[in-house]
Amino acid sequence: MSINDPIADMITRIRNATMSRHENVEIPDSKIKKSILEILKKEGFISDMNSKGDSVAEKVLSVKLKYFDDNTPAIMGLKRVSKPGLRVYVGKNEIPRYFGGIATAFLSTSKGILTGHDARNQGLGGELLFYVW
Repeated sequence: MSINDPIADMITRIRNATMSRHENVEIPDSKIKKSILEILKKEGFISDMNSKGDSVAEKVLSVKLKYFDDNTPAIMGLKRVSKPGLRVYVGKNEIPRYFGGIATAFLSTSKGILTGHDARNQGLGGELLFYVW
């Protein structure tokens, strides 16, 4: 099956798994998804991420979701901004702060995938992929 928007597919899988209180979710492997998940782990939204599978067709990323003591998910919401049909680009001075800075924006820049905060500090703009809170 062909996926037109792999980032939206990944976001949807994570959102559905957190709403259903699943402990793990499996996502088809790719470099961009791996870099996004590494940042999510660094920012404290997920607990862990491992790669499984031998062949290219079987490779999946197993993501361990993070929950607090009262079973509240660390990821309260995910929102895709730039889509294949309508790309959204922002300059270094136009990177938005969502929910008063509580949400973390993810950008695709010339230096790779960065959070909005890191892109702002490095003076980079790029494609505004999504934000998570």
